[in-house]
Amino acid sequence: MLSKQKVVTLGLQHVLAMYAGAVVVPLIIGAALKLTPLQIAYLIAADLFTSGIATLLQVVGTRYTGIRLPVVLGCTFTAVGPIIAIASSTNLATAYGAIIISGLFVVFAAPLFGKLLRFFPTVVQGSVVTIIGLSLIPVAMTNAAGGDATKPDFGAPEHLLLALGTLVIILLINRFFTGFIRAISVLLGLAVGTIAAYMMGMVSFANVATASWFSVVEPFYFGTPQFSIVAILTMILVNIISMAESTGVYFALGKVTNTEVTNKDVVKGLRGEGVAIVLGGIFNAFPYTAFSQNVGLVSLTGIKSRDVMIGAGGILVVLGLLPKLAALTTVVPNAVLGGAMIAMFGMVVASGINILSQVDLRKNENLLIAACSIAVGLGSATVPTMFDQLPTLMKMMMQNGIVTGSLTAVVLNILLVHTNKKVKTTPANAISEAS
Repeated sequence: MLSKQKVVTLGLQHVLAMYAGAVVVPLIIGAALKLTPLQIAYLIAADLFTSGIATLLQVVGTRYTGIRLPVVLGCTFTAVGPIIAIASSTNLATAYGAIIISGLFVVFAAPLFGKLLRFFPTVVQGSVVTIIGLSLIPVAMTNAAGGDATKPDFGAPEHLLLALGTLVIILLINRFFTGFIRAISVLLGLAVGTIAAYMMGMVSFANVATASWFSVVEPFYFGTPQFSIVAILTMILVNIISMAESTGVYFALGKVTNTEVTNKDVVKGLRGEGVAIVLGGIFNAFPYTAFSQNVGLVSLTGIKSRDVMIGAGGILVVLGLLPKLAALTTVVPNAVLGGAMIAMFGMVVASGINILSQVDLRKNENLLIAACSIAVGLGSATVPTMFDQLPTLMKMMMQNGIVTGSLTAVVLNILLVHTNKKVKTTPANAISEAS
């Protein structure tokens, strides 16, 4: 049983791991729509607050909603382009109306999506988890080099040294310490890396100084929701992509925590996600999805308690109410965060490989499923511009490596396994078929 102090500390570690991904969405959308600094500050506060509520809904769970696994929910980057496009052609109220309706769609479509689980045998699960990790590696390396490839100092030696130093600290702590110290190795690595960056003059507290002390998140801050069929269909497509991604994250967490993820679990998890998306629309935040980077942190630390995620959810809620405290977490340089990400995302890849090790890859069908799905997923993630000439909605889907890789794995499993008359599938082994 973890003490309250340990729960808070470990929860803070999870918040720091996902924080950059959480705040970058409101920053990008706010800048693209030319919102005022006050409005952007509200977007960040609303995002953090709602992310915390969404995480608590998933982790605590009810009879009908919540995966009840150590998962953190954050805004999906897939929604950035569509929200900007909708708000630019109409207004933000229309974008949030579409988010609310699309969230309700996820709630009601969850049972149908859950019935597709028989098409996710072990070989598909292993491939999807591997794809999740591989598609995140470029994010880690970009951050390690400074975060913004358009800036002159991208890849500067000081960025690379900070990333390497942070990674080495994490590895040394895992090598020479045990127990709680090892469990917070990422947090300690981030702290040491940030201190080193401060000594190098690479940390600014300007945002902390200008941030307000307290802010209350208001429903419908940008006006009463408005509704457009095109906008609603667009956001539904975004959330279908998110549902596929979250399902992969659920399976990854199930393997990491030694928990069997059933049809019922996935349905409850997706319902919880749908409720979170509705809340995002009400509080003028964003669509929410399970954050895959936190899976790597669970795997790296070995701490699988849901209490830690409850602590993380509570911290996010507090950060949403206290902008100055929220701004303090933004002082961690991208390079330092990138060093930590290398270890975390690498653990996700290792988990996927471990799952695939349980599959008989001597079978040509299994080998083809793993090989082609990983290749397609990694290719889509690393060369997204190959789909630039496709229609907008198709491009949005194809540029997500997790989605393309998952779809490839599922389709190949159907073609090579389920349509093979020599393969006998019974209800008892439907989930473990092809393992």
